[in-house]
Amino acid sequence: MAGANLIYGLGMLESGVTFDYGQLVMDNEFAEMIKHVVNGIPVNEETLAVDVIAKVGPFKQFITEKHTFNHMKKMSQPTLIDRRVREKWEKAGGQTMHEKALDKARDILKNHKPTPLSDEIRSEMRSIVENVEAEIREEKERQIKDKR
Repeated sequence: MAGANLIYGLGMLESGVTFDYGQLVMDNEFAEMIKHVVNGIPVNEETLAVDVIAKVGPFKQFITEKHTFNHMKKMSQPTLIDRRVREKWEKAGGQTMHEKALDKARDILKNHKPTPLSDEIRSEMRSIVENVEAEIREEKERQIKDKR
């Protein structure tokens, strides 16, 4: 809320001395949740759904309402956080968040196929690197001249 736009140290433990893939996956989920909130939650006639609330009435359910279905995916969608009651969580295996995150990290490492960069982006990146290398060479040459 103060305008920060950088999250640093995902996956790091012990002030960056240790890196943990499970922690990285958990931190990524937390960052997504933060991003969802920082981007703002729209408050307008559609999102307030006053008409739906009036139609359904007090003490009734909204889950079968078309409005609910249309808007539910716009909410934060954590995949690691398990909000089931303990008994149901235990029956499902009682896997901790870190265990789930490690499983997800292993799956990503084994199966993820990144989308290749376009030729245009690759060319632009190459140009940036070449420009920096040229600047470094020029600076070194200037330093050598200055020493003479």
